[in-house]
Amino acid sequence: MNNIYDVIILGAGPAGLAAGLYAGRSCLKTLIIEKGQDGGQIAITDEIENYPGQIVEGESGPSLIARMSEQAKKFGAERVSDVIKSVELEGSVKKLVGAKGEYLGKTVILATGAFPRPIGCKNEGKFVGKGISFCATCDANFFEDFEVFVVGGGDSAVEEAMYLTKFARKVSIIHRRDELRAAKSIQEKAFKNPKMNFIWDTVVDEVDGDELLNKMVLKNVKTGELTTYEADEEDGLFGLFGFIGMIPNSGLFEGIIDMDRGYIKTDDNMHTNIEGVYAAGDIRVKSLRQVVTAAADGAIAAMQAEKYLAEME
Repeated sequence: MNNIYDVIILGAGPAGLAAGLYAGRSCLKTLIIEKGQDGGQIAITDEIENYPGQIVEGESGPSLIARMSEQAKKFGAERVSDVIKSVELEGSVKKLVGAKGEYLGKTVILATGAFPRPIGCKNEGKFVGKGISFCATCDANFFEDFEVFVVGGGDSAVEEAMYLTKFARKVSIIHRRDELRAAKSIQEKAFKNPKMNFIWDTVVDEVDGDELLNKMVLKNVKTGELTTYEADEEDGLFGLFGFIGMIPNSGLFEGIIDMDRGYIKTDDNMHTNIEGVYAAGDIRVKSLRQVVTAAADGAIAAMQAEKYLAEME
């Protein structure tokens, strides 16, 4: 393929689509490559409440992403569905090699995202978005006055559990060890919180329910004993949040782009260690992974690419 794009965007989640919108509006020849469905993590989110300017009632991840995709298309961003197998990012023209062809670009924006590490229990996939969540900031409000369980024992698990106590009537941390791995200062706050409960030496073995999650089987890792928990009859469901880490989609760039535990290092303007290559959204090192921050990253990356190209002329 001899067609050389000004900007190639890898990934069509909120970061990639925002980058496509801003690049297209800047009259840059833009290509968005996505291997699956648009949206990334947001594509499996049933309800959204915290994206500025959204439809207040009935906004879902797919509905928001559909409008983002349409916006990017309106401003001329081309689309292709392909799985990228290798990348050559050095030099003035970058090359991405996919299963269907090769793509050449003067700049590249990496927006491949990250996904939560699964809890690892039976039937888990059936209840994601129907009781199981991996984002307290996104979904805590849906569990106001319900009982909630949190899987994990590190800093993020305990911090998110404490955040959930603002909404839920009771929050129980399920941890496979007999002590938390979180920083002592965080632990002290958690132990003092009257809404917090701790279930030690335990993993979630299985989850179940009709439409919504209302039953789970817990397994003691030391004794093998199984305990069944069912939701309060009046509630009809409970929340199960997994915070055992994220898995960045960055394997393709190992040894090429500077990373920290699999996340791409950037400056505040989304520059990576390679000239003309930017990263945006959940794939990069950052403190808050939300739709709004991903979209902001994408906009910044696109405008930095435009600036870089203008300076190259």
